[in-house]
Amino acid sequence: MSRIKYHIFVFLACFSSLLFAQQGVVEDADMLALRLQERINQAKLETDRGDYYNALNNLDKALEIAKTIDDKVSQGTTLTKIAKVRYLVGETDKANVALGKATQLQRENNDYGNLAVSYNIQGVVYSTNEKYELALEYYNSAKNLFEQEDLEEYISEVTLNEAKAYIALGRYEEAKTQLEKTIIIAKKYEQRRVLSSALIQSGKVSSALNSNDLALSQVEEGLSIAKTYKIVENINDAYITLSEIHEKRGDYKSSLENITKHLRLSDSILDVKRENLAPGISSQFINKYKDAQNEQLKQQIDEVSAESNFTRITTILSIALITILSLLTLSLYKNNNIRLKTNNMLHKKNDELIVAKEKAELASKTKANFLSTVTHELRTPLYAVTGLTNMLLDESPKEHQVPHLKSLKFSGDYLLTFINDILQINKIEANKVELDPEVFNLKNKIENVMSALGNSAKDNGTTLHFNYEDGLPETYNGDQLKISQILINLLGNAIKFTKDGDIWVRAYKIDQKDNKYTLRFEIEDNGIGITKEKQDQMFESFSQGSVQINRKYGGTGLGLSIVKGLIKILKGKIYLKSELGKGTTFFFEIPLEKAEKVDTPTVEETKQSNKMEDLDLSNVKILIVEDNKINQMITKKILNKMGLYCDVVDNGEAAVEQVKSTDYNVVLMDIHMPGISGLEATKIIRTFNKDLVIFALTAVTLEDKMHEFGEAGFNDIISKPFKQEDFEGKLYDVLSGKEVVSSFF
Repeated sequence: MSRIKYHIFVFLACFSSLLFAQQGVVEDADMLALRLQERINQAKLETDRGDYYNALNNLDKALEIAKTIDDKVSQGTTLTKIAKVRYLVGETDKANVALGKATQLQRENNDYGNLAVSYNIQGVVYSTNEKYELALEYYNSAKNLFEQEDLEEYISEVTLNEAKAYIALGRYEEAKTQLEKTIIIAKKYEQRRVLSSALIQSGKVSSALNSNDLALSQVEEGLSIAKTYKIVENINDAYITLSEIHEKRGDYKSSLENITKHLRLSDSILDVKRENLAPGISSQFINKYKDAQNEQLKQQIDEVSAESNFTRITTILSIALITILSLLTLSLYKNNNIRLKTNNMLHKKNDELIVAKEKAELASKTKANFLSTVTHELRTPLYAVTGLTNMLLDESPKEHQVPHLKSLKFSGDYLLTFINDILQINKIEANKVELDPEVFNLKNKIENVMSALGNSAKDNGTTLHFNYEDGLPETYNGDQLKISQILINLLGNAIKFTKDGDIWVRAYKIDQKDNKYTLRFEIEDNGIGITKEKQDQMFESFSQGSVQINRKYGGTGLGLSIVKGLIKILKGKIYLKSELGKGTTFFFEIPLEKAEKVDTPTVEETKQSNKMEDLDLSNVKILIVEDNKINQMITKKILNKMGLYCDVVDNGEAAVEQVKSTDYNVVLMDIHMPGISGLEATKIIRTFNKDLVIFALTAVTLEDKMHEFGEAGFNDIISKPFKQEDFEGKLYDVLSGKEVVSSFF
C-alpha cells in the first residue's frame, strides 16, 4: 500500500511541476516588465532607507525577470544597481563582478548613459581602495559619456567624486575647479544632497589653502542645506570638518562641540546600519533552514518507521544521494567562486584597456588639434614671407639682390611643401583620407604627369620614356587624384636622383576578372641607386639617404611615406628594386575597374593675367577682412597690381557693417580675428545677403574642419600662402560670372 502511495505522490509532483512550468512560459511579457519595474522601485526605496539585503533580494529577482524577457538594457542597469548596493555593504569584490557584467552589456547595447553611471561607481570603488589615479580615469570617462549623451545633470555627481579624489591626493587647486563645476550644476538642477556635499568639500579645500574664514562660511552653508533636507551623512561630514577648521583657527571650544556632535551622530548612524545590515541575519536564516530541514527529516522518519525494510533502504539511499549532491554542490560553489574571481580580473583588465583606448583617442585628437594650431601659426608668417618676396621680385630689384630673393622664395616654397606633407601623413595615419572615385583616362593621366615634370627632367639632362601596354583599356573608374599624387611623387623622386640619364614609366596588366583589372606601374631610372641597408627604411617618414645625399638633392623625406599610405588606401602594394650606382625601379600594383569611354572636353590654357585684362574692373569692389597688418598690405598690393579696388577692415564686426553699407563683389575673409571670428561674421552676413561671394582667406588646413566653412556660408577657401595664379583664377571666375564650385565642401 505504501508503495502505491509513493508512486501516486511522485506522479502528482511531476504533474504539478509541469503545469506550473507551462503557466510560467505563457506569462505575459508586459506583466513581467511591470513586475521588473516594481522590483527595481522597491529596491530603490529599501536602499534609500538602508535596508540593503532586502534591496539586493529585489534586485536579484528583477535581474532574473530581465533575463526571462531578454531585456539586455534592463539587465545592465539592474547589475549597476546591484553593484552599488554590494559596494554599500562592503562587498567590493562582488561589486566589481557586477560592474564588469554591467559595462559589457551597456557597451554591447550602446547604452552610454548607464555605462557612464557604471564608470562613476567603478571610480568610487577604486577611491575606496585608495587607487585614486585609476579612479580619476574612470570619472573622466564617465564625464565624457554624460557630456556626449547631453546628460548634464548627472555630471555633478562625477565632478564631486573627482574633487574628493583630488583632495585625497592633496591636489587642492584641481579639487577646487571640480567643486566649482559641481556647485553650478547642482544649483541649476536643484540637487540638494550634491550641493550640500560640494560646499562641505569646498570648505575642506579652502582650509587646506589657508582660507579659514571662507572655509567656515562654505561648510556652514552646506550644513544648513543638509539640516533643511535631513541629509544625515552630509550633516555628519560637516561636523567633523567644522571641528578641524575651528581647531586650525584656535577656537578649541567650538572644535570640541562639533567633534562631540559628530561622534553622537556617528553612533546613531552606526546603530541604524547595524539594525538594517544585521550581520548575523544570514547565519540565522541558515540555522532556521537547517532546523526546519532536520525537523522535516525527523517527521519523515517517524512516518515511515513502520514501513518495510525496503522503504528503510530507500530512505537511506535518498539521504546518501542528498549527501552526495550536497558535496557536488559545494564543489560547484567553490569552482564558481574561482571562476568569478577570474572573470573579475578579466573584466578589470578589459576596463583598463578601454580606458587606455579612450586615452589614446584623446591623445590622437590632441595631436590633430596641435597640428592644426602649429600649421596655422606657420602658414600666417609664411604668407608674409612668400608675398613680400614675390612683390620684391616684381619691383625690379638690384641685380645682386635677385639671387638672394630667389633663395628666399625657394625656402618659403620648400617650407610650405613640408607643412603640406606633414598634414597629408597625419591624415593618412588618422584614417581620414577617403576614396573619391570617378571615370578618367589613365593613359592621358600618366602623360599629363610626365608633361608637368618634363621641365625638371630637362634641367637634369634626363629623358623620359613611356610604355603603355598594347590593348590595355585606357578608361577606368577610380580615384585619379590619388593615382596622380603617387605618380608625381615617384616620378619626381626618380628625376631628383637621375642626372644625364633615362627614366622609363610603364603600365601593364597582371590580372583580370571581368571588368576588374589589376595593373602594375613601374618607374625605372638609371640614377644613383639605393644601398641595401637603406631600402628597408625607404617608406618610413623622414627616411632618406646619407646626409651628403640629402644636402645635394634636397627633399623632406616624406614623399615615399605618403605614397605607401595612398597605395594602402587604394588596396594596392608597392616594392622596389635597386642597386647602388646603377639605378632604382619602383613597382606598385592597384586594382581598377574598367569603365566606358567618356569624352573629356579640352581646356585651353590661357594666362590669367590676359583674362583679367579683358574684364571691366572699374566698378569692381573687394573687401579684405584681415587683422594682420602685413597680410593686409600684401593682399591689397596683389589686388592693386591686378587693377582691382579694395577696402580693408581688421575685424568681423567692422566687416558686417561694411557689407551692409557698401555693395561688394567679393569678400576675402580671414578666420581667426579679435572679437567675432570670420565664421561668425559670415553667418551674420548670410542672414541679410545670400548672394555675395565670400572666400575664406585662411591658414586653416585640416580638412575635417572644412565642413564648418560650408555650413557658415563661404563659397570657397583660399589657403594661405597661395599661388598668385590660383588666386587670380578664382577671382577671374567670379568676376566673369562663372558659378563658384568649391573643391572642399
